[in-house]
Amino acid sequence: MTALTIPEARKLLKTYSCIQTRTVESDVEKEQLRQALLLLTQASDYENLGICADSAEQGFTALTSYLKAMGYETALENVNLTEAPAPIYIKFNTQKLAHYCDRYVGEYRGVLVSCQSEDDEVNGTYGHLPLDLFEN
Repeated sequence: MTALTIPEARKLLKTYSCIQTRTVESDVEKEQLRQALLLLTQASDYENLGICADSAEQGFTALTSYLKAMGYETALENVNLTEAPAPIYIKFNTQKLAHYCDRYVGEYRGVLVSCQSEDDEVNGTYGHLPLDLFEN
C-alpha cells in the first residue's frame, strides 16, 4: 500500500465526516483509513476524541484502542464502568490526558477525532469513524 500525503489523508477522512455514518467495506479500506488518521494525528499538536457508544465498555474499549494506535499511554483501567451512563459520550483530550463522560441521546455511534494544530492542513474534525477501527 502506498503512503498517503496529508491532503490525500484529509480527503479520505472527510468522506467519513459528519453527514451520514459510513461503513468500512473492506480490510484494505480499513487500513487506508487507519493510515490517514495516524498521518494527521502524528502531524497535529494534540487531539480531542469524542466517542459515541452503546455502553461504557464499548466506548472505553474504542478509546483505549485509538489512544494506543496514536501512541498515547494512559491509565483508563480506573474507570468505573458500572456507574457510567448508557448510551455514553466520552470526550478525551490528549493534551491533558483527561476524559469526561455523559449520557448520549443521539443516534450516531463512532469516534470523532479533532486534530488541533497550527497547520491548517492538519486542523479538522473527522468522523464518525468506526469504533473498532484499531481493534484486531
